[in-house]
Amino acid sequence: MVMRRVGQSATYTLLVFFSLIFLIPIYVLLTTSFKPNSEVDIAHMWALPHHFSLASYSAAWAQLGPNLGNSFYLAIIATVLSSVIGAFNGYALSKWKFPGSNVVFPVILFGMFIPYQSILIPLLKFIQAIHLYNTIPGLILTNTVYGLPITTLIFRNFYAGIPDDLIESAQIDGNGYWGVFMRIMLPLAIPGFVVTGIWQFTSIWNEFLFAVSLTSPPHQPVTVALQNLSGSDVVQWNVQMAGAVLTALPTLIVYILLGRYFIRGLLAGSVKG
Repeated sequence: MVMRRVGQSATYTLLVFFSLIFLIPIYVLLTTSFKPNSEVDIAHMWALPHHFSLASYSAAWAQLGPNLGNSFYLAIIATVLSSVIGAFNGYALSKWKFPGSNVVFPVILFGMFIPYQSILIPLLKFIQAIHLYNTIPGLILTNTVYGLPITTLIFRNFYAGIPDDLIESAQIDGNGYWGVFMRIMLPLAIPGFVVTGIWQFTSIWNEFLFAVSLTSPPHQPVTVALQNLSGSDVVQWNVQMAGAVLTALPTLIVYILLGRYFIRGLLAGSVKG
């Protein structure tokens, strides 16, 4: 018993130690963001602010505010679209057999392994051809399509765990393809929507390559605008850090509010094969 308690204490001590190491950059980020520019230097990097100031947040917000709106517009719509279409795909590929169904799913899944860089030039030409270049709808289309492989995989594996007898009972009651989906599959898929929602929102919010390649000011998401805060001559590190905090807050809030449902969704079968 004594040895077990010693082992637990040592484990917790190590966990706390490594957690503190992990949080060191967060500490520097936050303390720097609340300092006036005169206090920001290497010598005082670890020191708390002598004069607590929100001026850097005001400056960051003035520059990033419109881009935060672009990111919310992009991430929310693209997340909803990719999740809903993924739910349709997963349903069709898991419960309805049709000619070529065993080929369609691997082809869709293959899209997960295509590097962004390899399709960037043809994607750029396509977005220009449909007149969506330098628009948020163009980014919505891009991120929706690129998110379909993972959302389809999650929903297909989730639906695979639902007994076929339940679907057969619904069909006996007179439900067809869409009736089964709307009355049986969709209500049971709420944990799957939580998983894909958190996954897609975070991925789309943090995405940079498509955003910087397909848009220019004032249509850029906040990730690109944050990079532009660095400037060309003098870097205002307090403003840069404040901008990083503002950019990270939405995804942090999502995980704080929905993190437990994300875990439940995974355990409910969202990523089981």
